Amino acid sequence: MDLVAPTEQFCSFHPFHITRARVSDNTVSRPFVLSPASSVSHHFTKLKATRSRKRLENRVSAVSKSEASGMNGRLQQIVSTPNGDLNGIGMESSSPNGVNGSRSFEEFASNIHLRKLVRNGELEEGLKFLERMIYQGDIPDVIACTSLIRGFCRSGKTKKATRIMEILENSGAVPDVITYNVLIGGYCKSGEIDKALQVLERMSVAPDVVTYNTILRSLCDSGKLKEAMEVLDRQLQRECYPDVITYTILIEATCNDSGVGQAMKLLDEMRKKGCKPDVVTYNVLINGICKEGRLDEAIKFLNNMPSYGCKPNVITHNIILRSMCSTGRWMDAERLLSDMLRKGCSPSVVTFNILINFLCRKRLLGRAIDVLEKMPKHGCVPNSLSYNPLLHGFCQEKKMDRAIEYLEIMVSRGCYPDIVTYNTLLTALCKDGKADAAVEILNQLSSKGCSPVLITYNTVIDGLTKVGKTEYAADLLEEVRRKGLKPDIITYSTLLRGLGCEGKVDEAIKIFHDMEGLSIKPSAVTYNAIMLGLCKAQQTSRAIDFLAYMVEKGCKPTKATYTILIEGIADEGLAEEALELLNELCSRGFVKKSSAEQVVVKM
Repeated sequence: MDLVAPTEQFCSFHPFHITRARVSDNTVSRPFVLSPASSVSHHFTKLKATRSRKRLENRVSAVSKSEASGMNGRLQQIVSTPNGDLNGIGMESSSPNGVNGSRSFEEFASNIHLRKLVRNGELEEGLKFLERMIYQGDIPDVIACTSLIRGFCRSGKTKKATRIMEILENSGAVPDVITYNVLIGGYCKSGEIDKALQVLERMSVAPDVVTYNTILRSLCDSGKLKEAMEVLDRQLQRECYPDVITYTILIEATCNDSGVGQAMKLLDEMRKKGCKPDVVTYNVLINGICKEGRLDEAIKFLNNMPSYGCKPNVITHNIILRSMCSTGRWMDAERLLSDMLRKGCSPSVVTFNILINFLCRKRLLGRAIDVLEKMPKHGCVPNSLSYNPLLHGFCQEKKMDRAIEYLEIMVSRGCYPDIVTYNTLLTALCKDGKADAAVEILNQLSSKGCSPVLITYNTVIDGLTKVGKTEYAADLLEEVRRKGLKPDIITYSTLLRGLGCEGKVDEAIKIFHDMEGLSIKPSAVTYNAIMLGLCKAQQTSRAIDFLAYMVEKGCKPTKATYTILIEGIADEGLAEEALELLNELCSRGFVKKSSAEQVVVKM
């Protein structure tokens, strides 16, 4: 169960932000030439007069949306003065030649431009510009740098995010806890938990509860509960107190690692510390109880939640409902649904999908349709997960007409099939020997906005080979490659088996070696497909050579391997030699006596 940490809250703008926001973007592309203080003041007064209020509001809003907190470094010292001048820019606050004022203004303009790059999503350009700023001696804006770090972390480029943090720390600016949290979150998302812990230890500001929750979640998701508890100890030592999210993360991990009993101890500790559990906490515990097969206890826990000061939500009921369905307690599931409606807890699409899936697995398709048709009455619109179990159920019963009928109903109601829907239909068609119909649907997928995946192609290739249309199957293999998909061992084994059965041995061997060239390791099934083809073509000597090649490559022969060879030898009129080989294999335990007798009958 995913637990979402609260959104990071940024500080609100100080008054100087508004003044700063009045500066036009023209300051970036065409810097001002500094003049005496009176000229500067006059110039800014003119800007204020010509700028509309609407534009001003938009500018403030744009800066605010970038990151709602104050700017760092020398930029923070740029404040409005009573006469409309800017400290750090006017000659009154700089050297006689105006160098310091010029530098401050250029730094200000540079940070505005940096923010603009970040806002436009130009992360690479932003990093390059940041490096130029540092070379010039500018102190970068922490807000813009934080946004850069976030952007690179989202795209998995944590090295570049790290580089920005290094620049920021060495520039004289002071990263805040939000900046560190963003980088730590990026490390955790990419699985670099060790780097996240290193950042935690060297933070120049005190970590907050968000910092720890991010790390604890990552450790717990990786099954490292012991390490998570150690981090919690360090958190408490720093007097950063856990919140409800902290405890919920640990309770969920404890349920998975040590069971609900230990998790309950954490719940007691949580309450003693004055931290009130919420519905997510209780949902985690109920889910753990259900996983342990103690459904009745979970139901009791559900009923007692109001006395704990917490009202169950639809997710709580869905957890119980799923457990009821998985254990076949359909009558209890119906009662639970009625209780939900009575208590004013509206069922969700997930609620109905759980019921539909259960009924379809029990082959109760009529009742599943009844549930599906009731969904709109409760404000729920069926999705593909509502229809897919029905289509699968009809396909299993070989009622392809009903499956196609509900596919059309699905589309007519504005619910578009996904790749699972089509894979279900394609599998059923191929099993029914209707490979041509499957190919027709496959060719239409792209036009329907649904891109085929590898399993889609593997299904149709299998269907084509089973009806003797290996030529079309080979064409599909080429299509897979053209579309940038990577054929797997199933793709090749299926095609090779079909080619072998059709006696197209040389073509099969060529494709086999192509597969090896792609570093796909053949399985015993793959070798057997080639040997079967050779034996069918009465080329048993080549089949035996292929067996030697198989062993040389470290692939262990199976019972099917030896059976194929023995039958091939016998088919060439060498029955006596085949029997001798069979007896030898039996004595060595490679072939069971029962299997050997079956081979003798075929001979």
